[in-house]
Amino acid sequence: MTSSAADIHPVHHPLAIVGAGLGGLTMARVLHRHGIEAALFDLDDSADARPQGGMLDLHEESGQAALHAAGLHDRFRTLVLPGGQAMRILDRRATVHLEHQDEENDGGRPEVSRADLRALLLDSLPAGAVRWGAKVTGVRPLGDGRHEVTLRDGSVFTTDLLVGADGAWSKVRPLVSDAVPEYSGLSFVEAHLSEADVRHRASAALVGGGMMFALDEGRGMLAHRESDGSVHVYAALRTAEEWAAGSAPATEAVLERFTGWDPDLLALVADSDAPLLGRPVHALPVGHRWARTPGVTLIGDAAHLMSPFAGEGANLAMLDGAELAAAVAACPEDREGALAAYEEAMFPRSEAAAAESADNLDLCFGPGAPHPMVERMLSYTG
Repeated sequence: MTSSAADIHPVHHPLAIVGAGLGGLTMARVLHRHGIEAALFDLDDSADARPQGGMLDLHEESGQAALHAAGLHDRFRTLVLPGGQAMRILDRRATVHLEHQDEENDGGRPEVSRADLRALLLDSLPAGAVRWGAKVTGVRPLGDGRHEVTLRDGSVFTTDLLVGADGAWSKVRPLVSDAVPEYSGLSFVEAHLSEADVRHRASAALVGGGMMFALDEGRGMLAHRESDGSVHVYAALRTAEEWAAGSAPATEAVLERFTGWDPDLLALVADSDAPLLGRPVHALPVGHRWARTPGVTLIGDAAHLMSPFAGEGANLAMLDGAELAAAVAACPEDREGALAAYEEAMFPRSEAAAAESADNLDLCFGPGAPHPMVERMLSYTG
């Protein structure tokens, strides 16, 4: 006698997290410290399936606070890039308008490789905690706060508490909100200079020891040091979304957009050791929120995708994960109360960060650039 599909009960997970990025991993780690295990599902086939991006500055009040809650802050400090908080702001002629050195590593926003940080979080979880190659293709409510999730391989599971940590194009978000990311009007074209101090000495000197902004109205060159000695470059342009989406832009096409710029700045793109990669920048509406929906919530970019110009995306994702985990652990018999408390704190802080991010984008690439950004940075330092 064979069983029909109706006779087979899907696997049930009391708590499921979709997305094993920094937010989802932080949540799982904090839950683990409280003796609560979560099932994590990620669409990538493995932890190393794709590059994890460049450097992150971890803020004391958010990303670092999350690492304290995860019991990983001391180990994080060993991963920090020495001098990585140095910053330079230039104009298109490569004239330096503001420079800050970080020789003593005394700033409150140390730089760390995103890949190293993710590896730290992954290594802190039990073996097999993440189900790799588990792309979500469908989610539906079952009532009473329970949800059914279908994966690409056709398997199905149910859960009492579903957390969408699955980024900009979240499959979980439609359960709570109709909002979709909108194009910001700005695109990045990424370039990469390996062994910069040896193979690209002029570019390495131009960038300095940390982050460099070369700004003009409607365009800019952003670059930062990485812990492996390379320099990651972002040519930023106000342009149609289609220009940077899809196939990699040709080097000549990018450089044409920077006619009249200093040759040393153009070399950041022209000398790339890797194919150029276009990345349109998207964001959810500032102030994105939703009504309390039983059994489900969002963290990180799934909840509040914003441009990178406040440096808050990864930091808020980690803080979201840590605070949601702490709320769940504190209220094991009242999951809805825990979700409501988490969202009540998350909504206003993410709105403030998203507003700052949108404002800084306009500041960086608006009229008079780079002077408005220089003035803003000077106001922070007094």
